[in-house]
Amino acid sequence: MGEELWVLGATGRSGTAVVNRLVAAGRPVVAVGRDRGRLERLAGSHPDVRIVHASLDHALAAISAEKPKVVVHTVGPFARTARRVVGALPAGTHYVDLSNELPAVAGVLAATDRAAARGSTLVAGGGFGVLGTESVVVRLCGDGIGTGIGTGGRVPARVRTDAMAAVATDGGALGESLARTIVEGLGAGGRRVRDGAVVRARIGADAETLTTPDGDRVTTASFPSGELLAAWRASGAAEVVAASSEAPHGGVAALLSAVGGLTRLRPLRELAIRRLAALQPAARPATRVHSWAHARVTWTDGAVSEGWLRAQDGMDFTAAAAAAAARHLAAGDARPGAFTPAALFGPRLAEEAGGTFLDLG
Repeated sequence: MGEELWVLGATGRSGTAVVNRLVAAGRPVVAVGRDRGRLERLAGSHPDVRIVHASLDHALAAISAEKPKVVVHTVGPFARTARRVVGALPAGTHYVDLSNELPAVAGVLAATDRAAARGSTLVAGGGFGVLGTESVVVRLCGDGIGTGIGTGGRVPARVRTDAMAAVATDGGALGESLARTIVEGLGAGGRRVRDGAVVRARIGADAETLTTPDGDRVTTASFPSGELLAAWRASGAAEVVAASSEAPHGGVAALLSAVGGLTRLRPLRELAIRRLAALQPAARPATRVHSWAHARVTWTDGAVSEGWLRAQDGMDFTAAAAAAAARHLAAGDARPGAFTPAALFGPRLAEEAGGTFLDLG
């Protein structure tokens, strides 16, 4: 088993940031990507980093042969790529990704028995989404993750999470991976947990305006994400809503839902993806000083618990969290199987990534 940590998609913004974090921590890194020029510039900054110029298929063949200690997967859309990467992992190789698409997280979690039998640990959602809101839910519900019993023996009836990432954009085209994630997500429609089961819901429903501890007023609405599964598994609640400040709401949500339905037709979907991928939003600073993750737990006795996680730029937090998870996996600090990050490492992982918890009772 090799001691190196492989980063797939190392030339992207997230992948490069993860490489930088791992190098700073003194870990041996293999940077894998399709852009040779960016790989060479990365190697120029970090002479000890080994670079592999390869497509995803060729990278997976190399991983199968070299058997690295840990693979950090940053190549979207994760709903398409996560299962491929997980399926190609050698026995004993661990895995963490940055997914937040609900199908991607569900697919990784479904591989838990195979991973356990092969001595591997899989972590889905090792970034601000899923880790941000999940870590708040775990703190509020105590140590009984997934039991449906919280601190003091109380049982959670309803859970709502709200992700409010503050992310600066550096301009440039959106790119196919992000465009495909957006379009295919709209086409699949929304989800929530009702009566203990995941059911369809309208994207942008359950809109709510929150005031963050910084004093910012932020509107969030439901969106189909891996955070929904993580909050449900952490709490055991029969009713769960996962909301995001990135979700459309009101009339915009209704319009995009209609467009999303049309994109189920393959020709229209591919056309929408191409046009969206070519868009070049202007560079802009983050809309808020901090990123916030919020959770509210309503217990069966009527009591309400609420908490916040304060973090820096959402992308910076994501890179720090994924790198921290990779270091723990390389050190053998995890049991085999498939997990969301706070379910495996607890809320401390969010703190290692620079987050600070504010509990409101």
